[in-house]
Formats: sequence, C-alpha cells, structure tokens
Amino acid sequence: MTPHRSLPQGRKARIAVLDDYMGVAARLADWTVLDDRAEVTFLTDAIPPADLPTALNDYDAICLLRERTDFPAETLQRLPNLKVIAATGRKTRTLDTEAAAMLGIPIMTTDGSGNGIYATVELAWGLILGLMRHIPAESAAMQSGAWQTRLGNAVYGRTLGLVGLGKLGGQMALVAKAFGMNVIAWSPNLTPERAAEGGATYASKDTLFRMADIVSLHIVLAPSTEGIVGAEDLAKMQSHALLINTSRGPLVAQDALLVALNEGRIGGAGIDVYDQEPLPADAAIRTAPRTLLTPHLGYSVQETFENFYRQTVENLDGWLDGTPRRLAASK
Repeated sequence: MTPHRSLPQGRKARIAVLDDYMGVAARLADWTVLDDRAEVTFLTDAIPPADLPTALNDYDAICLLRERTDFPAETLQRLPNLKVIAATGRKTRTLDTEAAAMLGIPIMTTDGSGNGIYATVELAWGLILGLMRHIPAESAAMQSGAWQTRLGNAVYGRTLGLVGLGKLGGQMALVAKAFGMNVIAWSPNLTPERAAEGGATYASKDTLFRMADIVSLHIVLAPSTEGIVGAEDLAKMQSHALLINTSRGPLVAQDALLVALNEGRIGGAGIDVYDQEPLPADAAIRTAPRTLLTPHLGYSVQETFENFYRQTVENLDGWLDGTPRRLAASK
C-alpha cells in the first residue's frame, strides 16, 4: 500500500471546498476549529475539467460535494500537492478511488444524508404534483393577473410505475399508496416477491411503460443501466404519461426524450438530473415543452448539507492532527 502523503510543514494547510454553488458551506458547519492550522477557501463556481489541475494545484486538501466534479485518475495524477480528499456521502462514483490510493491520497467520507435521506423522494413528488396540477404555470399566470388558465389532473386512482424499488423507490410506493394510487415496479433484478415487499406489483418493463400514468426512476447509474430508458420505451408511454427523473441523467436517452417532448408523444417530464452538470445555459432541454426542471436539488436540503459539512470539518480536524477520520476502505 502506498504511504499517505505527508501533512504540509511550516505553514497552514490550504483547503478548497469545491462546488459550493449556493454559497452555504461556510455557515452550515463550524470551520473556525481549523483556523489555527488551515486556510479554507470556498469555491462557488464549477471548475471545467481541463482547468482542475491548474485551479487546484496549490491546495493540500479538497472537499467534494456528492459527485459534482469528476476526479478521474488523469486529474489526480496532475495534482502532486494534493494530500487528502474529504468527500461527502459514502459513495464516490465520480472519484477514482483506486488511483487516489496508488498516489497515497487518503479519502475521508461522511455518513449518508442524515435527516434528509428521503429529500429526493419529496422532490420527485413535488415534480409530479407540479406537472399534474400545472403549479408553476398557474403561479406565473397569477402573477401576471390571470385566473385559472388550465385544467389539471388528480393522482388518485392513477398508476405509478417505478423503475427501481430500493430504499427510495420503496418510499415512493408508500407515498403513492397514501395518495390512493396503484403502484407497479420493474428493474433488471426485481422479482415479484421483492416487489410485493416494497409495496408494489411486479410488472415487466414493457408493461410498466405501457400502463403507467407516471414513470419515476429510482435506479443506480452503472454501465448496465446507462440509457436504460430509450426511444422504444418512451414510444410505449401513453400520450398523457409523465416521466420523472431524480436519479441520474444518463439513465435516459436524452435525444429520444427531447423528440418525445417536442413531438408531444408524452405528457411531460419532471427532471432534476442531467448528463452534464451544471447544465449548460444553451442546453436544448431548457426550452423543451411540457417540462418542469430543477437544478439537481434532490439531496440539496439543509439537513443533508449540515450533516455533510459537519462531518467534513470533523474529518479535516482529525487529518490536521494526524488521525484522519472515516477513511474510505482501499480496494
């Protein structure tokens, strides 16, 4: 095993907190406990991948927020001064952990989302209800002086189709039942028995896309699931049906989704995640009809961020004392 890179000597450590888009990291934890040993910089703008080695060259430690910036091996290899990575959450899909271990860069993680564990589920329901009742459009109409411009639909008695029935999918099913909905579910490894345990009825993929009034994705992104919702799946959906994606953008074939929306083949889409994030200002999905778009807000609630940053500070405090905390296991 490669020894960990040493702490800086004769000066304070330089720490960068990346992707603090909303400028909240500084107030959600007590960073002052590090003041005597470190200088902390909060970076609110996303750094283009090609600029990462130059932008971060002088930092000893970087703090990552849940998959917002990719750190492949080639980027880590161009950061010779980097001594530790403080990541948030337990999983680090966008960070090459094997390369970090080979370079002697320890990775400290945090527990999960704390009290915000089901925040993504709550947002998914916000997108569903927003689309079903045209809430954003009616609110905008009210502000312009109009009154009752379009008729919405109830969710009661409708069918929710869940692609993925894990922890979040199961919570979606629970809420759907409270709304009086029928729930069907499919994923590559789901069985009828496991579906029943999760509060849903098992359906084939074909049946789910044909029958569901609302299709909501709650499946992990992996090579086997990338593009798992393609043009042929969207073509099977009813013309009034909604697609909700609060999981990961690449699960859905984006070009096919744009065609389905622009040609009115589906009723609409509620989207919180994208192939590229932050989403470029000229991205076609921004102007697609029948959409309700949010900027990856699923886990972005105060409860989650407080937990992430509090434990990040604890981890950095330990690292500066020579005893890094919550070290990720090396493969």
